[in-house]
Amino acid sequence: MPPKTSCGILLYRKNQKDEYEFFIGHPGGPFWKYKEKGAWSIPKGEIEEGEVDLLNVAKREFEEEMGVKFDKRNLDEFIYLGSVKQSSGKIVHAFAIEDDGEWPGFFLKQHFIDIEFPPKSGKKIKIPEIDKAGFYKEEIAKIKINLAQKDFIDRLKKIQS
Repeated sequence: MPPKTSCGILLYRKNQKDEYEFFIGHPGGPFWKYKEKGAWSIPKGEIEEGEVDLLNVAKREFEEEMGVKFDKRNLDEFIYLGSVKQSSGKIVHAFAIEDDGEWPGFFLKQHFIDIEFPPKSGKKIKIPEIDKAGFYKEEIAKIKINLAQKDFIDRLKKIQS
């Protein structure tokens, strides 16, 4: 069985001091409630059967989780950052794009999913896919983000140097 594969977007901006800030989200639910270090992620989601356009998957998932569309952005504004393999075995592809400052703010759409909780109990609960999100300076983002996804930050900075 092939590993699960997801696509996401690393949204970034530069602050008034010309320092990078990265937009990441924290997963919802009881398992992640008190986890911070290495628990955060770029907004992402799994590729559905038959999908081949990784950028469209990444854009769809960002819209589902954040409520933000990239309709007015040109395709050449997205930077493909490659893929990483997380410790779970999941493969994650990422695209970066700079925040154009046109959005008044982000609103978590509170996209809910069903999980079994407690584990093996047979009981289902609804949890938000992402319970909080925001822009973080590079040094903070690298502490919060999934260990494998740190590579996306480094790759973007290398491309832009």
